[in-house]
Amino acid sequence: MGLEIQEREREGVVILDLKGRLTVGQAATVLRDRFAELISAGKNQVVVNLEGVDYIDSTGLGSLVICFTSLQKAKGSLKLAHLNKRNLELLLLTKLSTVFELFNDEQDAINSFFPNRDIKHFDILSFIQQHQGEES
Repeated sequence: MGLEIQEREREGVVILDLKGRLTVGQAATVLRDRFAELISAGKNQVVVNLEGVDYIDSTGLGSLVICFTSLQKAKGSLKLAHLNKRNLELLLLTKLSTVFELFNDEQDAINSFFPNRDIKHFDILSFIQQHQGEES
């Protein structure tokens, strides 16, 4: 199964709902191309909803990093929401959890683009406690 990307917008923030596998090949290329289109259209505030992504390989992870840095160069930012246990473990293992802003909730991710709003950042310890005993 490849990667499907649905795009929507809330409060001026683009939300990309990903579904499938973010891996080497077409999936990684499609994601980078979508971000290039967004940036050229002046849309530089993006939340990536990973709820439907069951697997990310090293190339997929590299694509997310490329998208992140491309948005930063365009004076924007990328936030990640709805990570599953496997994807969180990957971000922790690679220490990219210190680079990306992570959120449990889409609205918190959107709120993070507005300095006057309260936001609740992703709580890794709480997530681990909730998913203790589950198999990867």
